[in-house]
Amino acid sequence: MPPVIAVIGGSACSPQEEALAEEIGSLLAGRGAVVVCGGLGGVMEAVCRGARSRGGFTVGILPGNDRRSANEWVSLPVATGVGQARNMAVVRSAQAVIAVGGAYGTLAEMAFALDSNIPVVGIGSWRLAQGGTGPNPVAEAATAEEAVDLALSFADGKE
Repeated sequence: MPPVIAVIGGSACSPQEEALAEEIGSLLAGRGAVVVCGGLGGVMEAVCRGARSRGGFTVGILPGNDRRSANEWVSLPVATGVGQARNMAVVRSAQAVIAVGGAYGTLAEMAFALDSNIPVVGIGSWRLAQGGTGPNPVAEAATAEEAVDLALSFADGKE
């Protein structure tokens, strides 16, 4: 089975985050990974566009009941009808998570992943420290290539 990597981030994002997410999607597809995301706009659309540009397969876990709400680059839309609760399904579907920027929804997804022992790579995203001190449980990456390398390394050997 191919590695499954979730890419999370804001439904509204900066042009820099959009370009970064698209590059991450392209790199993941080029290395044979399946991309899972929330299936809507912003980072989610950009990562799907990047993955599909390289012939990759993308899964969009949607908050609503309408599969047609997925962005045009989603290969398999999954309509959940559970709203933001779908965030847990996004990260639990993956062997590793890459967070690109993001707001509170992204922070929640990062927490769900970490609580489920799913490694998280952040690029321009939240920095976390329990009690305000201690090491950041999120592996930080400076480039799209580094984020993909880390995520695939973490995914290696995970079910």
